[in-house]
Amino acid sequence: MLIRRSCAVLALTLFAACAQTSPTPAFEGPLMIATWPFGKTAVDVGLQTMAAGGSGLDGVEQGIRRIEELSSDGTVGLGGTPNAAGYPQLDACIMNGPDHNAGSVAGVEGIVHPITLARRVMEHSKHVMLVGEGARWFALDHGLKSVDVSGHAAKKETWLDRPRDAAAPKTTGHDTIALLALDANGDVFGGCSTSGAGRKLPGRVGDSPILGSGLYVDNSVGAAGATGLGENIMRHCGSFQIVELMRQGMHPQAACEEAIHRMAAGDPRGYELAACFIALDKQGRWGAAASNQNFPFAVGTPDGSEVVKVPAVSPRPLDR
Repeated sequence: MLIRRSCAVLALTLFAACAQTSPTPAFEGPLMIATWPFGKTAVDVGLQTMAAGGSGLDGVEQGIRRIEELSSDGTVGLGGTPNAAGYPQLDACIMNGPDHNAGSVAGVEGIVHPITLARRVMEHSKHVMLVGEGARWFALDHGLKSVDVSGHAAKKETWLDRPRDAAAPKTTGHDTIALLALDANGDVFGGCSTSGAGRKLPGRVGDSPILGSGLYVDNSVGAAGATGLGENIMRHCGSFQIVELMRQGMHPQAACEEAIHRMAAGDPRGYELAACFIALDKQGRWGAAASNQNFPFAVGTPDGSEVVKVPAVSPRPLDR
């Protein structure tokens, strides 16, 4: 056991040192991977949750809850950058590998932990996705922590009364916490949470709560999660693509890179997609790739976690 874990930690170190796309070896979980440097906190909390007897799903939920509490990078939780009307609207989803069940919420106002709300939708309703006011009602009915949103009404009125020739709001930031887990039984789980692009139009929903776009889990294969410009990821169902590529036998690293190549080849934006992905498979292998930027993410095992960075995917000659 100690040798196996030591090898896993060595693999993390080598990947980080080289900052390249060498495939990682297999590892028998628990294993977690998350987007962005702040994802290390989510990984650490998730692994601690599982070590204390929690399930992989508990680990994903608790890891993301911590990021929502911190409002990391101003792009997750109620502390995230508000929309163009001046108030935050949150999106989240969660997916359980063993029974292929999922829950999702979008455009939610005033709920402190949208990831927990997504799990409640999955476990305590007949639905997969709730949005807007209905999602808030469901959260309050289930006793989830909330804040007062009565001040939103005036902001909405101001937004509606704005000059019709006013310039469209410029969005800023589009980071997201996506967290994937492989437990000691070989089961796979995933979750995603975001406040969305800052200054977005009210009602805008990105890829994060959309299954197959911001997150996808298949317990027979693995899982993938996304961060970046949601509109581009949504149009290509990026996370689903990666899981299907892994189903065909690709290593998670190769699958993430291939998904970006395919997206770029069929999109007039080419590699300027602002799309980043993480993935892991049933064998405990993991990978990540980004379309046009260096992409830092976090990965960890019970022996420790660290932030790793990969360079932007190099365009293939035919895709230039």
